[in-house]
Amino acid sequence: MFNKKKKEEEPVMDTNVTDETLENTPAENTEEQNATETAEAKEELSAEEKLKNEVAELNDKYLRLFAEFDNFKRRTQKERVELLQTAGKDVVVSLLPVLDDFERALKATENATDVAPVREGIVLVQTKLKSILTQKGLKEIQSINTEFNTDIHEAITQIPSPTEEQKGKVIDELEKGYTLNDKVVRFAKVVVGA
Repeated sequence: MFNKKKKEEEPVMDTNVTDETLENTPAENTEEQNATETAEAKEELSAEEKLKNEVAELNDKYLRLFAEFDNFKRRTQKERVELLQTAGKDVVVSLLPVLDDFERALKATENATDVAPVREGIVLVQTKLKSILTQKGLKEIQSINTEFNTDIHEAITQIPSPTEEQKGKVIDELEKGYTLNDKVVRFAKVVVGA
């Protein structure tokens, strides 16, 4: 009894095998799958390579941009230093004639017996100096008999005001104040009435 069941359970082999059946065997199906998987892997690799190339290009652009910016910073810093070193060149060149006038005035004082011509020469040199500085944007701050203003004045002392009108006003100026292009470069040192 047991032998009959075993025979029935065994599969029957078909001896009529054609070419089509051989082509569709599981071994060949795995080869096709392997071929498509390698093609997909190649596509994935090519996509990965594309991304790597794109990252490399972007990294190169970034490095070039960073280097260019660094060069720009260095160049502007160098230009700024040069500008600061030669900023006063224009003023100094324009003051050279005044320096020459002072040298001539000193030579004239060596043999001078009369003070009036020497004083007149010094006044001319001072006027020339003031006109050059005014051309460069320097202005005197007018202080006497004006209200005391901490933005342009520096109070040295307070004295009792001679009249009631001069309370809080500048009575005397010890040192003139100056502005350069409307910016205070030196505060006027003044005496204020209290």
